[in-house]
This record gives sequence, structure tokens and C-alpha cells, in this order.
Amino acid sequence: MSEPATLPYGSWPSPISARSMVAGAALPVSLWHQRGRMWWTESRPAESGRSALVCDGVDLWSSASVRTRVHSYGGGAWWPDGADGVYACDDADGRLWYVSADGAARPVTPEPAFAHGWRYADGRALGDAAVCVREDHHAARAAQQEGRTLEEANQIVRLSGDGSAEPEVVATGADFYGWPRPSPDGQRLAWVQWNHPNMPWDQTELWVDGQCAVAGIGSVVEPQWGPDGRLYVVSDHNGWWNLYCVEGTDLVAVFELDAEMHRPAWVFDDPSYAVCDDNTVVVAAMQGSLGELWAVPPDGSEPELLDLPWTSYVSVRPAGPHAVCAIVASPTQEPTAVRIDVIDGTHEVIRPPARSAVDLAYLSSPRPITFPTTDNAEAHGLFYPPAHPTAQAPAGEKPPLLVLGHGGPTGAARSQLQLGIQYWTSRGIGVVDVNYRGSTGYGTAYREALQGQWGVSDVDDCVAAARHLVRTGDADGDRLIIRGSSAGGYTTLCALAFHKVFAAGASRYGIADLAALATDTHKFEARYMDSLVGLYPEDEEVYEARSPIHFVDDFEAPMIVLQGSEDVVVPPNQAEMIVAALEQRSIPVAYLLFEGEQHGFRKAENIVAALEAELSFFAQILGFDLADDIPPVAIRR
Repeated sequence: MSEPATLPYGSWPSPISARSMVAGAALPVSLWHQRGRMWWTESRPAESGRSALVCDGVDLWSSASVRTRVHSYGGGAWWPDGADGVYACDDADGRLWYVSADGAARPVTPEPAFAHGWRYADGRALGDAAVCVREDHHAARAAQQEGRTLEEANQIVRLSGDGSAEPEVVATGADFYGWPRPSPDGQRLAWVQWNHPNMPWDQTELWVDGQCAVAGIGSVVEPQWGPDGRLYVVSDHNGWWNLYCVEGTDLVAVFELDAEMHRPAWVFDDPSYAVCDDNTVVVAAMQGSLGELWAVPPDGSEPELLDLPWTSYVSVRPAGPHAVCAIVASPTQEPTAVRIDVIDGTHEVIRPPARSAVDLAYLSSPRPITFPTTDNAEAHGLFYPPAHPTAQAPAGEKPPLLVLGHGGPTGAARSQLQLGIQYWTSRGIGVVDVNYRGSTGYGTAYREALQGQWGVSDVDDCVAAARHLVRTGDADGDRLIIRGSSAGGYTTLCALAFHKVFAAGASRYGIADLAALATDTHKFEARYMDSLVGLYPEDEEVYEARSPIHFVDDFEAPMIVLQGSEDVVVPPNQAEMIVAALEQRSIPVAYLLFEGEQHGFRKAENIVAALEAELSFFAQILGFDLADDIPPVAIRR
């Protein structure tokens, strides 16, 4: 075997190219089992980010992208009818259709007066009808045309399965609704609702049969009925999102563990547990960055940890007697749809990853780290050291470090194969994915530690992670870079404005001006910053003090900024303000605006361009040569 080639960090050749990451990519997003058939949707960057509907491996309704824009983030865009088809939203205009297993499609809801005037999500079959969340934008559009401001209306509606009747409003008046769930006999209906300024991970109310059943104890979410008529929910009133049974207005513990059995509901219908046909409850629990799958027997005996090879479980649903289906992943496996037998732990693959497997020798194994941060607190993260089978760095050289700040900010770094991270480590750049205060996976207190401190504690924790890895000898203190998307982009901008630690940064649709966001964002997040920052305009001074746009004179590090032209969560003017300010001060900056993209990049060509531009930018700024033949990004100086 030949000796490894000695090459500077950042210059290692890698088979993980930006193009290889999207070539043939089709990651499963949501999964259902219905009467022996497996249905799923998968995201296809090569088809302009289309969300394709698939039944038993056969593409259905090929002209449509199955997606909803309720709450802007969507989720829950389709659901089974209980027989041989599904209800599904067409992203072209937001209309709901019925699609049979043979691919025939017919509309269920009226055609909106304008695209996405009505939006549907998170539904369930109810006999020959369906019940779901509806978001009505018609009155809001009319008010806007008259120069007035009016929020769209959120409701729960009942729809006739054949589209012959007008939708019937079941619940209205609250600001937001989610999880409308009919009982197995169709006689009862549970749902969750909440009002401004709360988010669904703050304070919610559980309603059953038109009456408020549980309220005032925090976040009560994910109601599900068991076959025996028991109603389950997940609640964080004891410090962790754990599983309970509803008895009147009381919550009775079913499975309590120092772990999270729910993920913040940025999108609809991403279940963390399933009730099997025999009333066994299968629960995905996340401890820090690691996921586990547990089976809770119906006889009340001790829950059993299932011996499975994965560390991430999403879209957990019942799949026949003693079985569930889920989308699973591990540090060496991308998201894969599987069906798991709860009795013996065996599984069958329903939808394997579409991309070719990467040589394991190029993969960096994530290492959980805990480190000290400000206010005598601790923060967490996953550290990925550089890894390569045939390259090594010169003696004495320490690697650059890329610090990742996740979005949300209630998101979390997950222990699963992410080629977007391995893209960097296989080239000789270390990565730390930071679970800063506010992240999910460490209990309610840790998640709420960011309240009133957004732009402070999250930034401090990213800085602390970088300094910790410099102290341990895992990173070069002069070549620290930071990158984030959405809320993580805001963390990146704050880190560059308020700390002199990073040599460069990359912000994807990050927030530069909190006041602008407070007055120009969508309904779902319109009051989110009340808890993260303070009331606006009452606390205007706090907003200004934490807005990087007001501190452009403090920016010294070069930056690349990437933005979607149709982003309504973080509008493009936020990116353009920060870019203009950097240009005015002659700080090296690159700006890429992707036409047609929203909050996140879905088109293959844009995913490739964004990643290659970041790599080119960091190489130019940090001064290492690339093994890749990619176009250099233009830097304005």
C-alpha cells in the first residue's frame, strides 16, 4: 500500500463533490403504510426540488409536486384515505386532490381565486370524508389590496371525499391549529390549537370533542388515538417531551425518560411515535443528538429499547400487526425508509438511498462534545474531524474548522450521515455542528435557555465550541469559519459582528435586521421574537443592539451571502442590506441570489452552485488550493 499523499488541509481530493450529492438524489420525506401498500414522498433536487408521490415504488401523479405552504414551512401535504388512495396537495396552486393507487387524480377542494389562496395540511380520513387544517388567504389578500393588514385565517375543516360539498368549518377562532385526529370509530375528534405569541413548543391547548381538555401546562402535542380508543399525547410539562395518556383533563404517564419524544413542529405531521394494531406504542426518543426506538407494551410492563443500527428516526407510523415504518439514518447511512418488526427487530428496506454509497474510508465519525460556555453553563455539539484514506496534512499543521449553527433556533445537530458535512471533512476541514442553548434534545430547560437571549447565548456557544476545539488541538485558531442557514445565518452574522474569532463566514438566508423581521415576516413567526428577543417596538433598543446591520463598522471578516428570491420568511432585502454595508466598507463579500428559491434551496443546480461557491470563497480567503475543478466565486473587494 502506498504512503498517503501529504497535502495541506483543505486541498485533499474528495469523491464527494457537490454534483455527486444531488445526482440521483431522492431522499424520502414522509412515509405511510396502508392496506399492505407502502406510500411515500421523496424530494428530488434533479426535478427542481419536486416532492414526488410514490406507491410501492411506482411514481404517481408525475406532473405534481406534493407540498403545502401552510405556516410557510408546510409538512403534512398528503395522507391516506383509509382504502386505496391518498389526499394530496398540489404545490402548483395549493389545491387538494384525491390520488388513487393507479395514479388517477381528481380535485377535492374548490379552485382558489389565486394560487395558494386556500392551503391544506395535516389531514386524516374520516369515513368517506377528510378532516384537516386549512389556511385561508382570501380576506388577507383583499385587505392588502386596500392598504390594510389582516392575517390569514387558520381553521380545521371537514371535506367531502368526492369534492361534492363545500368544506365545513369544524374549528375556528384560534390563531393556529394542528393535529386534527378523529378516533377510530369516527365519533370523536382531538386537535391542538395555540395563539400568538406562543409557538407550538411553548404553550398549546388540547381540544377534544369541541372542548378544551388540557391547557396551561406547556406544550401538549401529537395527539393520537389507539385502536382501543385511548388518546395519547406528548407533553413537556415535566421537563422533557414524554408520552402520556389523556384521562378526562389529566395526563397519565405512559413512558417517561430524560429524552425528547417530539421535535419542534416547524412542519406538520412528523410523528415521533406510532400505536400499533395490538396497542403497542413505538416511540422515537432523542437523547442529545442520538435517537433510539422504544416499544411500550400494552400490558403496562417495562418499555423495551429496540436493538437497531440507527441513530435517527422520523415519520414513525404503524405498519400492520407488531410493525412500524419509519425513515431512519445513522452516521454511515443516509435517510432510508424501512418497515420494522417490533417483536424480533427485523426490518425490510422500503426505499433505499438513491445515491451511490460513499466509501466509508472517506467518512468522518461524529464525536459528541460538551464544553463550557458563558454564564457558567455547558453547551453541546458533534465534532467531525477531517478524514481521508490516502491524504494527510504536513507535520504540525492544524486543520481549519467550520462551525455550523443550525436553524430554528430550536433545531438540533443529528448523528446521521450528512454528505453536506462530509463534503468538508473529506477535503481536510473539520466541522463542529453546535447544539447551542435553545436546541432540542436536552430537555425543556435547555431549549428555553435561549428565551430573551437570541443573538447572545447561541452566538456565545458557537464561539465557545470553536475555542474549545482550538484548546484541544483539533483546530487552527487562525482558520476558524462559521456558517448557518435561517436562524443559523443570524447566529453567523452576530458572531462576525460581535466577536473577533472567525476568519470568514457564510450566511444562507440569515437575518440581519431583527426589527425588519418583526415587521415583515409570515404569520407563523410573527410573534416568535417576543420570547426570543422582547416585545416590538417596546424593546426596540434590544432589537437594535442585536441586529448586525447596525454594527457594520464592526465587521472585519469576509463573508459569502446566499439567498432565495422568493423567501417570505427572511426576505431578500435582509441579505442585500448586509451585502451593501460590507461593500461600502470594502470587506470582501460574495453574494448569490437564486431566482425562484424560497426558504431553503431545492433545485439541484442551486444546491451545487451554493456549496461550490462557499468552498471557493473559503479557499480564496484562507489561502489553500482546491483539488476540485470548480468555477471561482466572484468576490467583491
